[in-house]
Amino acid sequence: MKPKVKSASPQPPVKNTQVNDKKKTKKRAETFSVYIYRVLRQVHPDIGISKKSMSIMNSFINDLFERVCTESSKLVKIGNRNTLSSREVQTSVRLVLPGELAKHAVSEGTKAVTKFTS
Repeated sequence: MKPKVKSASPQPPVKNTQVNDKKKTKKRAETFSVYIYRVLRQVHPDIGISKKSMSIMNSFINDLFERVCTESSKLVKIGNRNTLSSREVQTSVRLVLPGELAKHAVSEGTKAVTKFTS
């Protein structure tokens, strides 16, 4: 049998003033909301977007990004290469996105790479 331990009278915890004086900063979550909003302004300047809709769009973009990254890494492994280039990303976009959407994405990506390199 275990000996019974007498419980001490409850005392308030000792507060460490040095730890409690520092304000806890919230970890910043990286989202695409700023960019989604910019594109919305370009397409429909007079329309807004709710918080929930923005969250759905952010999840959609994260999912799409994950799919393109996975497909790109598969292409790099298949090609026995060590470097992920724009060619693999372009091919993965063609594989992941359907029809006309893939064509527009590839043209926008090509335009962005050209602007970046020049």
